[in-house]
Amino acid sequence: MADRTESSILINAAPGKVLDVIADFEAYPQWAAQVKRTSVLSEEGDGWADRVEFTLDAGMLQDTYSLDYEWDIADNGTGVVSWTLVKATVLRAMDGSYTLASDKAGTKVTYRLAVDLTIPVLGLLKRKAEKAIVDTALKELKKRVEG
Repeated sequence: MADRTESSILINAAPGKVLDVIADFEAYPQWAAQVKRTSVLSEEGDGWADRVEFTLDAGMLQDTYSLDYEWDIADNGTGVVSWTLVKATVLRAMDGSYTLASDKAGTKVTYRLAVDLTIPVLGLLKRKAEKAIVDTALKELKKRVEG
């Protein structure tokens, strides 16, 4: 699963503010249109969620899945939040990351995503769907942080 989709956006806010929105999983259904429900299943004493369950309704793709998170974050909020799929019905893999970097105008957020499904899908269609997911997620994140 070496193929992945990547895109970036500039958000007019400090990295810590962007990170706060990314880490607030309970609020995702309020601003991430395709996420219908979330539940933090586990977190260690550091306050960061380690495993989160999502219910997704993206039209033809509907699934409830769990992701394991890794937080490689500096004190100023820059760094990488990454995840890997643990359990799902339709998804076979969903590995991704947000990279947050300081920029003079705020925070540059780069989103990388690789998805694989249990049902056969042409590679071109899968990449197109990934691109739509990544672009929508970045725009919704920007709107939530700046709004």
